[in-house]
Amino acid sequence: MSVVIVVGAQWGDEGKGKVVDLFTERADLVVRYGGGANAGHTLVIDGKKLVTHLVPSGVCHPGKSCVLGDGMVIEPHTLLEEIAQCQARGLLSRGELLIGLGAHVILPYHKLIDALREDRGAKTGRALGTTRRGIGPAYEAKAARRGVRVRDLARPARLRELVAANLDELSPLIDHLGGTHPSQAEVDRWVDDALAAGRALAPHTGDAGRHVARAIASGLHVLFEGAQGCLLDLDHGTYPYVTSSSTIAAGACQSAGIGPTAIDAVVGITKAYATRVGAGPFPTELHGEAGERLRKAGGEYGATTGRPRRCGWLDLPALRMGARLSGMTSLALTKLDVLAGLPEVSVCVAYQVDGQELDEPPTDPDDIARAEPVFTSFPGWGTLPSTARDVADLPGPARAYVETIERLAGVSFCLVSVGPDRNETIRLHDPFAAPR
Repeated sequence: MSVVIVVGAQWGDEGKGKVVDLFTERADLVVRYGGGANAGHTLVIDGKKLVTHLVPSGVCHPGKSCVLGDGMVIEPHTLLEEIAQCQARGLLSRGELLIGLGAHVILPYHKLIDALREDRGAKTGRALGTTRRGIGPAYEAKAARRGVRVRDLARPARLRELVAANLDELSPLIDHLGGTHPSQAEVDRWVDDALAAGRALAPHTGDAGRHVARAIASGLHVLFEGAQGCLLDLDHGTYPYVTSSSTIAAGACQSAGIGPTAIDAVVGITKAYATRVGAGPFPTELHGEAGERLRKAGGEYGATTGRPRRCGWLDLPALRMGARLSGMTSLALTKLDVLAGLPEVSVCVAYQVDGQELDEPPTDPDDIARAEPVFTSFPGWGTLPSTARDVADLPGPARAYVETIERLAGVSFCLVSVGPDRNETIRLHDPFAAPR
């Protein structure tokens, strides 16, 4: 039995989908533990693409059990669309999906508040760059103890009462943000739609926490799949430019209702460069032609929003911080192939702030924004062989780049991705096996 957590080591979009898909070969149970449809995991298998936002990336392995944990916020219709999409491809046809009854539900008024805030922020220059999917407002309702949970979709009277109470409390906020109040007919339609979605989802719902605990107790391999990245964590990320949930490894325990002593390994996913979506400090960001080249080569457009991602060189201080926050036992390097063909590749090894050299980002976002990256450069390499199955198969400069990252990050690699397909991977260590 092994319990492995996969987390993003940067600001999200690191390629967790591919890595989770690979690790699911060894897992019996895959658990998505945080966030909502603001995540977008792109899987490429035999040249065919599948994008998931809520269903765990392990879905591409028929017969594997997939769980949505109680710490998530779920938009029911998005989930139903994903289930239908997967079933059309012969997946999730044998009852492999379990949705935690304690997970919170995103309703149209959450999206309304999210969009109004972003519109207001755009006018004042303080927009956070959210996905407008209602994630933050749903987590706010959860913390305020007035949230709607999956279990409430089976109780019409309770649901109507909760929606009415929420809209009553949100009414002054809608006025403040300059929004239009929904009519009673619209609210009734929202409730009816949610109840219909609840009926459709009911066969997939249950006590997710107990299901996961029993799987661990019975000796199964369990894989936890995170969303976003460590540097977007609500408590430890670049606040306020963060998401509204826990994105570090500890969030898996909280969401699934298991203790930290059950965890055997934590794998952090890092790109060979860095990207960020939305506002917030990004010291190694590349602008102009250099940034656009990375964006096009890496297909750096949000799987959820389609927005172009900001691109820059790999940030080792940020990677070290992510490794510390999640207690990473190994790293998975993705998109090394995107850097192929560049005349030179750089990596940030430290920051300079007020004449002081730092090996991790400062804690204040204003200090991060004015930090001066200290770069080390490597000669570029030509085409990366997609048939590489060992680090020794890589061109010399690419091999030196990989080995330097591993040494300076202080965490070993368990795999290196040399292309988007499942098979284009150098596998160095199985996280479900005994530690190296």
